[in-house]
Amino acid sequence: MAQERTGVATLKGNPITLIGPALQAGDQAPDFALNKSLTETAALNDYSGKIKLISVVPSIDTGVCDMQTRRFNEEAAGLGDNVVVLTVSVDTPFAQARWCGAAGVDKVVMLSDYKTNSFGEAYGVLIKEFALDMRAIFVIDQNNTIKYVEYLSEMAEHPDYDKALAAVKELL
Repeated sequence: MAQERTGVATLKGNPITLIGPALQAGDQAPDFALNKSLTETAALNDYSGKIKLISVVPSIDTGVCDMQTRRFNEEAAGLGDNVVVLTVSVDTPFAQARWCGAAGVDKVVMLSDYKTNSFGEAYGVLIKEFALDMRAIFVIDQNNTIKYVEYLSEMAEHPDYDKALAAVKELL
């Protein structure tokens, strides 16, 4: 049975339950199998040797998620080839591709947790009540050690972009 965490997050002030562990800096990043398309998957090791900034959003079609993904897309252009920015949501790969095309987002890699929610559970961001992933940021070094984590306590708020980007730049 997966760990349930209560009292740590809300949606517009209403309590929600997160499933999975509260990962911390220094932990080894859990592996994952996320969909790039209906038939193609991506795993943590696919980005081996790179610094990974993982931006987790509940749904790309909401205002804060849209802005968060656009912001990291803009920032990704200046981070260099040793950094990959991954955006994870439970949106289908079709919805993610449609949104990226409409938004002109081409620097972040969109990955979908829609099939199994296994990323959400492994990274402690799966929202029990909605089967969505809670907004969070993970910065993982070239050896897959977590260097920075931000779990948002309110789903409708923005992450601390500057702290996340500073954590990436410390690893460059």
